[in-house]
Amino acid sequence: MLEEIGSYDAKTKLPEILRRVEAGESFTITNRGKPIADLIPSRAKSRLKAQSAIANLLKAKKPIIAEDDLKELRESGRR
Repeated sequence: MLEEIGSYDAKTKLPEILRRVEAGESFTITNRGKPIADLIPSRAKSRLKAQSAIANLLKAKKPIIAEDDLKELRESGRR
């Protein structure tokens, strides 16, 4: 169950609440005891992490050079 927080507390403690949401916590914001909104961690953050990881893997991947191409490169470097 999401932790409930009143709208006034949400307003006055917003930076703290956002840090907690970034850490993975979720909240239901209430107004006079009535649930109004759910504050949950963004899925975009995990998507960006995945994209960054894929980019790093692709960057680290070494190209495979065929033996004939390698020989040609060696020969062209000696001219």
